This record gives sequence, structure tokens and C-alpha cells, in this order.
Amino acid sequence: MDGNPTGESPTGESQTDESPANENPADEKPAGENPRSTSPAGEKPAGENPTGENRTGDNPPGETTGTDPADENPADEDSAGEDPAGDSRAGEKQTDDKPTAAGGRPKRTPARKRRRRLLRVTSVALALLLLPLLTAETALRLNYTGDPAPGTRTRHQDALWLGHAWVDGRKTGEDVKALARRLRDTGVRDLYVHAGPLEHDGTLPASAYPKARWLTAAVHRELPGVRVQAWLGDKLAGEGPEGLRLDRPATRAAVLDSTRSVLAAGFQGAHFDLEPLHSGDRDYLGLLDDLRELTHARGAVLSVAAHQIDPLPAFHSFWGATTGHPKWWSQAYFGQVARRVDQIAVMSYDTMQPLQSLYGGYVAQQTSLALEVTPEGTDLLMGLPFYHENRFGHRAQAETVPAAVRGVRLGLSRTDADRARFGVALYVDFAATEDDWTAYRKDWVRP
Repeated sequence: MDGNPTGESPTGESQTDESPANENPADEKPAGENPRSTSPAGEKPAGENPTGENRTGDNPPGETTGTDPADENPADEDSAGEDPAGDSRAGEKQTDDKPTAAGGRPKRTPARKRRRRLLRVTSVALALLLLPLLTAETALRLNYTGDPAPGTRTRHQDALWLGHAWVDGRKTGEDVKALARRLRDTGVRDLYVHAGPLEHDGTLPASAYPKARWLTAAVHRELPGVRVQAWLGDKLAGEGPEGLRLDRPATRAAVLDSTRSVLAAGFQGAHFDLEPLHSGDRDYLGLLDDLRELTHARGAVLSVAAHQIDPLPAFHSFWGATTGHPKWWSQAYFGQVARRVDQIAVMSYDTMQPLQSLYGGYVAQQTSLALEVTPEGTDLLMGLPFYHENRFGHRAQAETVPAAVRGVRLGLSRTDADRARFGVALYVDFAATEDDWTAYRKDWVRP
């Protein structure tokens, strides 16, 4: 998002119009002495003003203070209206040659006028920036008020993101049993298991998920009815030279091949998380069309992790222009994505909100915006922060599970309280605490 001259004469320089009375060494001030210092009590230096008071126009540093009648030439005296800043040049006397306005005040110079104009413009610009922000934050706080409607609770459409350890050999059968005990009697129906980041060319080696078939079989044994999807993601090259490029047909074809491979390994669906994905990306929509055809031909699920929706109209354009990172999607683009998939999970965390009430109000707003454009035939899930970090964009004290769940219920109550294909998605298993799980059960599963 002019230094001024100091106004000091060289230390110890004598006056240019000395009188003979000042040539007496006993009457001279020592070099560098403060001209405003006083004499010892009861003594008056020779030539001192008989009143014992300094004039309002004291001489600049380095000049003598003792005066003689010969020195009292009015032409040599400093003006009583001298510049308050003391801007006399080195070795020169101050004069009354500065332009003055009525009343003896100095006229505003062009430099001063420019400074005042710049200050006014800056103040107006800050007000224009802060007013919409303060208005939006006030609206979020109001969004967090009220009571959720009865019945706004799990519809048994919830999901959980699981880390890579579940498919690379680090987890055992006992871990699956513990997971089953954790999820039993909750609303979780889908598991998004990280099967490995895609290579930047869209390929994915089978060595990235060697235990996939073992995991799917174990989950089906311990948790009948729970689906296991392959979580596939990568960094896109939209904001830098490195990353996956969806504008390349060969890359999109490789992504389709990778999807075929994970489905053949036993996964029941493919869950894509590609970031940063800019609003309006047509190549992404084309890829989703191809993936939908592929997954449906195999009886599998196609789901995506979605960016948040503009909290203010066209906010992604403003944010992109000022930061180079258009974090949000337009509501229209969100709807275009939702119509192409079976399941869409909003990443409703990392919101930059500083307080629980503001975060909860933000989630309520996001829930309503997403419900308005998501087709009835698509599962809509709102993300819950099962992790605890303090960094730019995320404050653990503000983005809590209770605040998120309350926001979800409020948004659902106001927009479509009876929506059946709706749930929450818990991010992520390896960072979750007991408090997170307790809040999910208490506030969403059995409120």
C-alpha cells in the first residue's frame, strides 16, 4: 500500500557588525555557549538589557547576547515576526522578507499546499478502502446472530480428508479399526485419501499408493457403506512458471489416465484439489466434463475441493489486481463447477478473519452463497478446520470447529434448511484434536 536547513550558524562565529563595546574580551560569550543561559544570581553582564529579560527575537546560536547602544540599530535587529522554524541560513541574519498574509501569518508556500493536498487525498483513499471493509465485517458479525433452525444437523453426507500415510504402508489394520471406532455413529460417508500429488505433467506413478487396495478392503470390512476416494492434487502454474498446466491437452489427457489408474486400484471415486485455480478457468471446466464422463462410466464418484465464493461482488478481481492471487471464485463460476461434479467441498477455512464471531458469520455467508447455486443433485459440503495453525490467513483462535458448525447451521437455516444432499467435510485427520471431534459430534451430529 524536504529536509529543512538547520538554521544554525557555525559555532563561535562572531557578528558581522560588532560595536567597539563588544570587543572587550570580558564581555564575549565562550564559543558554543547557549545564548539563552543566565548569569550568576545578582550579576549582570556588561551591556545586558536593563530589564534583565531576553528579547523575543533572541539571536541565533553563535551570536553574542550582550548589546550596546551602538548595536541597537533597528536595521540590524531580528524581526519580532521571525520564521518559527528558525530557518536562517548559516552565517546570515534572519530578515522579514518572507511573504505574509493578513494578521502577520506566513503565507502558505506551494510546498506546504502540496503536503496538505497529499494528506487530504491519502485520508480520502484510506476512508474509501476501510469503509467497505468495516461494513463487510459488521455484516459478518450480524450473520453470526440468531438461532439455527431445528433439524439443521448431519444428513449423513459428511466427509473426512485423510493423509498419505494410509496408502504408503505406514498405517496398519489396527489403525483402520481405530478409525472405524472414531467414525461409527457419525455422519461421515466419504473418505478423501491422499493418493499422492500429481506430477506437473499430469501423471501419477502407481508407487505413490501401494496400499490402496488393502485400505479400501479394510475400510469396507470395518465401515460398510463408507466410500474411499483418491485425493489427487497439484499446484497449478497460473501464478508462476512451475506447476501443472491445464491449458495443455497432453496434461489433461495424462490426468484422465491417472484417474483410470486409481479407480482400477480400488478407489470408488476421484477427489481433485488443484490450486490456485482462478475464477473463470475454462480449461478446468473442460477437464471436469471429461472426468465426469470417465467416472460415471465406471460407477465412480467425481468430487472437487472448491475455492471460497466472493464475499463482495467481483472481490476476486480486486484481490487479484492488488496481490496477484485471486483467492476467491465468482458465485457464477462456483455454480458452473458444481453442475459438473457429484460432490463439491468448499474450503471454508484460511479466511483471514480475526475473531470467532466474524469467522462464523463468514462461514454462514459462504454456506448461503454456495447453496444458492449448487444443483439439488450435487452434494454440497462445507469444510471444517480440524487443524491448528497461526499464520497469515489463518488464526487458530478464530477458526474453530464450534464457530464453523454454528455458521454452517445458520447459513443452512436461512437458505435451504431442508436440503438433503448437504454435509460438512473435516480437514484433516492427522492434525485433529479430541476437542475438534467432540465439537463435531456435539454441535453437528447430535446438536
